[in-house]
This record gives sequence, C-alpha cells and structure tokens, in this order.
Amino acid sequence: MKTVNILESQAYAGRFYTGVTDDIQNRVIEHNDGKSLHTAKFRPWVLRAAISFADESKAHAFERYLKTGSGRTFTKRHF
Repeated sequence: MKTVNILESQAYAGRFYTGVTDDIQNRVIEHNDGKSLHTAKFRPWVLRAAISFADESKAHAFERYLKTGSGRTFTKRHF
C-alpha cells in the first residue's frame, strides 16, 4: 500500500510538500528531523492529507498530478 502525503510547513504557511511513502508516520518524523534536504529549511511540517492507494502506479500518478500547476492549485484550494 502506497500513501500520497501532503505536508504543510508551520513556519511558512501555504508552503506544501507532496510525496509518496509506505510508512506515513515515520516519513513525517523524518521530515521534521531534517533528514530530507528538500524540506529541512521549512520545518516543522504538519500532515494535511494522506491518501492510500492499493495500486502503486496510481499513487505515483496522483503524486505527479499534485506537482503540476493545476495540482498545486488543487492542494492550496482544498488543504
């Protein structure tokens, strides 16, 4: 099971990060511990959404969509 997660920076409101993981709880902890170079400077992060997919390819396709212009607009509007 793959989970697409949407995190929002508490320090920089409106700054989102989207990713895919197998272990959502551990992944949020890693982001808040600064273990990801892409997210370390925007810590702390809060989980805004977690969408699980049984099909791994669909999870990655949804993540790619969320990283497009219309996907970022969707994220800002709904989360």
